[in-house]
Amino acid sequence: MNNVATPETTALDSAAAAEKKAAFETNKLSKRLHRQVGQAITDFNMIEDGDKVMVCLSGGKDSYSLLDILLNLQQRAPIRFELVAVNLDQKQPGFPEEVLPNYLRSRGVPFHIEEQDTYSIVKNMIPEGKTMCSLCSRLRRGILYRVARELGATKIALGHHRDDMVVTLLMNMFFGSRMKGMPPKLVSDNGEHVVIRPLAYVAETDLEKWAAHRQFPIIPCSLCGSQENLQRVQIKAMIRDWEKKHPGRIDNMFTAMGNITLSHMMDRSLHPFTSIRATGQPDPAGDKAFDEDDEGCGTPTVNSNEPQVVQWGLK
Repeated sequence: MNNVATPETTALDSAAAAEKKAAFETNKLSKRLHRQVGQAITDFNMIEDGDKVMVCLSGGKDSYSLLDILLNLQQRAPIRFELVAVNLDQKQPGFPEEVLPNYLRSRGVPFHIEEQDTYSIVKNMIPEGKTMCSLCSRLRRGILYRVARELGATKIALGHHRDDMVVTLLMNMFFGSRMKGMPPKLVSDNGEHVVIRPLAYVAETDLEKWAAHRQFPIIPCSLCGSQENLQRVQIKAMIRDWEKKHPGRIDNMFTAMGNITLSHMMDRSLHPFTSIRATGQPDPAGDKAFDEDDEGCGTPTVNSNEPQVVQWGLK
C-alpha cells in the first residue's frame, strides 16, 4: 500500500521539523552561553579554586541566567567553588516575596534573602519623575557588600552583560565626557571585595532567548522599570537599532573596549604627549591614524573575545 501524503501527515511532518530545528537552535544557544561565560571567567581569572561566589539575584532574566549557567559550570569546572544566591528584598509594593525562595529551593541552591526597605528611602528622597537609579544603586551596593562580608563571600557576581557594558561606555561618553566603561572584574569601592561580571561576553538577545527557554519566574522591577525616559533605556534602544541596520556594531564597540591604543587617544596622564620627540627610528604604531582605510569602515570585524579555547573543559 502506497503512503499518500495527506494534509494531516504534512502538518505533523512540518511540526516535527520545526520542533527539531528549535531543539537544535536551543542546543547551540546553550553551548554558546556556557562557552562564553567559561571564557570570560578564564580570561579575567574571575573564579579561583576555593572561592565562595555570591550571585546577586534580582529576579530578572540576566541574574537568573547567570546563576543557571554558573550552576552548570560548577559541575564540570576544573576547580571547586561554592555558590550562594542573594536577593535584596527592597520592600517594593506587591513584590512576590515567595517566588525567589521557591525557585532557589527547587534548584537546591544555598541562598539568603536580605530585607531592607530601600524603596521607601528612594521614593521619599527622589522627586516624582526624577531618575531613581543612582540612589537605589548606591543603597543596594552598600547592603550587598555588607552581606558578602557576613556570608564570607570571596567574589560578588553581577548579571551585567555585553550590551550593558557598551551602553555604560556610551553613557559616560555622551553625558560624562569620559571614556569609562563597565569592567568585567574590579575591586569594590570599599576595597573589601572583588566584583565579577561573568556574562561580559554574552549578548542580551541570547539571555532573552535563554530566559524564555528556561521559563524563569521573572519578577519585574516596579521601582525603576517603568521609567521609560531613562538615558540608559534610550541608549539601549539606540544600539539595538544600530544592530538591526548594521549587524556586528555592538560586537565591534565591545571589542574596541579591549583594544585601546593610548597613543592615539588624548589622556595626558596615560601617555607622555608632552615629551614626545622624533627619534629618527620607524615606529610601527606611529601615524597610522592618518592612513586612508575608509574601505574597511562599516565592515564588522571578528570579535576577538569570541571563545576559542576554554580552560574549563567546554567545547
